[in-house]
Amino acid sequence: MKIHKEGYKIILNSFLILAIPVVAIYFIFPNGNTFWYTLIAATILFSLIVRFFRFPKRIPQTDDRVVLAPADGKIVIVKEVYEGEYLKENCIQVSVFMSVFNVHINWFPIKGEVKYYKYHPGRYLVAMHPKSSEKNERTSIVVQNGEVKVLFRQIAGYLARRIVCYAKEGNVAKQGEQVGFIKFGSRVDLFLPLDSRIQVTKGQNVKGTQTIIATLPEPRKEDNEEIVS
Repeated sequence: MKIHKEGYKIILNSFLILAIPVVAIYFIFPNGNTFWYTLIAATILFSLIVRFFRFPKRIPQTDDRVVLAPADGKIVIVKEVYEGEYLKENCIQVSVFMSVFNVHINWFPIKGEVKYYKYHPGRYLVAMHPKSSEKNERTSIVVQNGEVKVLFRQIAGYLARRIVCYAKEGNVAKQGEQVGFIKFGSRVDLFLPLDSRIQVTKGQNVKGTQTIIATLPEPRKEDNEEIVS
């Protein structure tokens, strides 16, 4: 199993921290079962930490007209909202909640130029809370492909205290390319054009780079285009 680079330091530190009580109990209770219980518990916990940072090999289902899931998890919100940070218009919000058991890598949902990036410090409400998109620590990224702009947010949850984002304004992103990582429970919000055709429902489990979230609207014809009668 491949491990994501964001996990190297945490995994090493976790091993050292868990090893201390195991070694101490070995010398304090050399002949009892306490050592074996402690060793089993530490091994299970360490295995869960390693598993959290797993890096699955995936081939993105790329398509210019679709929006791919930016993360693994469950759809918790599908609704029309006003996006006031950058787009300044009504959008369809689709939110993916990631539990501690999901892969926590995040991917670009569409290809295009990164037009906007901003980090927002904030609180750590439970990621499924409706206000977490506005109140929690988060990053906002806007990618433009042609005339279509998609804003998405990495949102820290109650357990997630570190968001890593690789997006930079002016860079060209590939659909399905890594955009970052959120550590220990979190959420990703997508803000899509109103006339997008949403292809997921609330409660549905999705897979990053594999599940189609929506089909984008067809490009509009130029106003000066000649109409053939």
